[in-house]
Amino acid sequence: MPTRNILSKGGDWFGGEGPHHQIVVSSRVRLARNLSGKPFPGWAKKVERSAILDLIRPQVEGLPEMSEASSVSCQDLSALEKQVLVERHLISREHAAKGLGSAVVMNRRQTLSIMINEEDHLRMQALRSGLQLRAAFKAINKVDTELEEKLDFAFDSKLGYLTACPSNVGTGMRASAMLHVPALVLSDQINQVVQAVNKIGLAVRGLYGEGTEALGNLFQISNQTTLGEREEEILERLQKVILQVIEHEQNARKTLLQNRPNTLLDHIGRSYGILRHAYSMNSKEALNLLSLAKLGCDLGFYPDNQRRAVDELFMETQPAHLQKGSQKKLATEERDILRSDIIRKKLETFSAPDVDGVMRRGKEGSGAPADPDSAPGTRGQAPFSE
Repeated sequence: MPTRNILSKGGDWFGGEGPHHQIVVSSRVRLARNLSGKPFPGWAKKVERSAILDLIRPQVEGLPEMSEASSVSCQDLSALEKQVLVERHLISREHAAKGLGSAVVMNRRQTLSIMINEEDHLRMQALRSGLQLRAAFKAINKVDTELEEKLDFAFDSKLGYLTACPSNVGTGMRASAMLHVPALVLSDQINQVVQAVNKIGLAVRGLYGEGTEALGNLFQISNQTTLGEREEEILERLQKVILQVIEHEQNARKTLLQNRPNTLLDHIGRSYGILRHAYSMNSKEALNLLSLAKLGCDLGFYPDNQRRAVDELFMETQPAHLQKGSQKKLATEERDILRSDIIRKKLETFSAPDVDGVMRRGKEGSGAPADPDSAPGTRGQAPFSE
């Protein structure tokens, strides 16, 4: 399948209906592998990287999972096309900087992506909607097994799989989930949660991984340890912590509805007004406002059939996606105007928030207002345990 066809549609993993999809946007499992006796990509000369690519690429393209896949060399992708793939989390920012001797192979549904000659010879990842870490691991583990029958991976009996960065040695696995936690941000609990997660050996990063900002109240939680633990143990520990974060976000949403309804309504109402009527909007503002619209959908302020439009806008309003749609490079001001135009048109039939209905249902089902300091995961408590 030509790469342009892949870029013309969004991936199945984004905006889906997986388990806990209201809070967990996606799950991803990535494996790092290298060929035995070959220099790592960062040390290899151009001719060596090209030879390694020629060795690996046919084996990846021949996988049953890659039927109708798109396979493209990095030097054949424009800077804009690379950025689209970064925004869809199909390649890393580091891989986007690669040229000759590097490539990416993606399946039609964009749930499977294999980078060749990124930091390691192979960076293989599976993406799923919602909280589906085990399903993502099962998918990528199958690919790993199939490739290991054809390629000689660098492996040490004591250390495990050998990687370019020592932090990946062992399983070579990074598992992560992208969470949408606006209530924890609005209630000033997010820093406590991040610190608690970090203390038990997991990492919390922004929208595009290490060193990036958590735009749109989206955070990635992933394992840091790859040595000394089996894949199943890593996944079990990560799953347990993510479920606790989900519980804290749910409790924070209930507390906001019961104890700070005007604050919550103000944020959701303002987001509705700006999204529906603004004529210029930068990427950061759009993501943060769409986050509040998504929260409004989750809490019942909007009909459930309007959720899809909000989910799609998270991706469609990203800078590279805007320019891909217009088929030309746009200046910052032009992107901001186009972004607001797309949002207004997509949300022109969006109904106003059903404030009375939500507050009435909340009173009927809540009983006495909750004490925000007694709810699990609120300030003053250590929210996590391994």
